[in-house]
Amino acid sequence: MSSLKTVHTRQHTKVLLGLLILCGCLTALFPADSFSKVKPSRAPRPEPQLKIVGLNITPTPYTLGDGPLQFSVMVQLPRVVDESAILEVTSLISSPSKASLRFLTHRQPIGSALVLDEETERSKVSIELVWDGQDQRKQLVEAGTYSYEVRTKLLASGEKGLRTVMVAWPKRGLLEVK
Repeated sequence: MSSLKTVHTRQHTKVLLGLLILCGCLTALFPADSFSKVKPSRAPRPEPQLKIVGLNITPTPYTLGDGPLQFSVMVQLPRVVDESAILEVTSLISSPSKASLRFLTHRQPIGSALVLDEETERSKVSIELVWDGQDQRKQLVEAGTYSYEVRTKLLASGEKGLRTVMVAWPKRGLLEVK
């Protein structure tokens, strides 16, 4: 009886070993990637109708104590825009370590400062953001290289307050503080 059990155990072992070898071969032939769902390639997103078409930062390089740093932002509005909408322009200025940062923001109704561009037949708005060289703790920042990101969006009044209607692609860069 024990010899029959031993033969039976050996056969099970051979069958299991054969199955393991078969699984290994199948895994080598058909990697796991081939079974995963492949994302279809998406077409590039179309450029938004709200655009930052001009950004001028003065003075560069910025010297602490020589007055403010000014961000002059020119925003191109969509062809059709509700004049009761609010344009928000923001800038985040941050040190490489993110220990020092400052958030600047400006909101204004669309109808207040429109200029029509004859070439594109779209309205433009010029916004000024001013940085005094201070961080979030109202202390002067240290000299160094800081990154900035300027964003703009259109807001409309909703039932629960302002809601975002449209967002432009941000403009990013570095500025030198001396």
